[in-house]
Amino acid sequence: MTRQKIVAGNWKMNGSLESINALVDGLLKADQSDSEVVIAPSFPYLSLVSQSTADSNIVLAAQNVSDQEKGAFTGEVSASMLKDFSVKYVLVGHSERRSLYAESDDFIASKVKVLLDAELTPMLCIGETLEQREAGQTLSVCEQQLQAVLDLVGVEAFAKIVIAYEPVWAIGTGLSASAEQAQEVHQAIRAFLAKSSETVAKKVQILYGGSVKASTSAELFAMPDVDGALVGGASLDADEFIAIVKAAG
Repeated sequence: MTRQKIVAGNWKMNGSLESINALVDGLLKADQSDSEVVIAPSFPYLSLVSQSTADSNIVLAAQNVSDQEKGAFTGEVSASMLKDFSVKYVLVGHSERRSLYAESDDFIASKVKVLLDAELTPMLCIGETLEQREAGQTLSVCEQQLQAVLDLVGVEAFAKIVIAYEPVWAIGTGLSASAEQAQEVHQAIRAFLAKSSETVAKKVQILYGGSVKASTSAELFAMPDVDGALVGGASLDADEFIAIVKAAG
């Protein structure tokens, strides 16, 4: 089964009106790719970026979502609000949300369900810390994070979920898993899902994230179970991000 590659840029809490206009302008100059190109700006800029990319092939993502539909939840943003701005993907379970905001596996699973119910595509981030990797717990940690979602929504739902494997020790550190290390974990993730459904396991797109750079992305994308990348800091540089997109094909 041929899976389309996805290259997604997570801008995190970065940018200004001026810098984001310049970044989008740069990305629009290279709006031709067989891969799906996704960008995730901060909430205040979703409307601007949605309008700026409306006539392009660039797809919009949000960085977070509330687990509630509406109500007295100050500072939160609902799935229905995101749909108003042509958002397709929503990041959930990013390691920064897990570690800095104490989001549990079960809480993240509830966000996945909210997104699926709203017909948005969760981009489910999973991954281990350096301590867990050194203790040989990489696969058990990833499986535990996936199992919480499986228990709530079932394996068939994973046909409508994108998984992003992001080893925590490689996010924003300059360190990066080798292409072979990424492939090993991606293959194991697919094998874990295949225990419940081989069909879904073959279909699900699994991205790698963690200090992704243009200089190493071609080798990464050559791996059979790596279906693209979730890019952090490098996505704030239009030329660098475009080079990663080109490496994906």
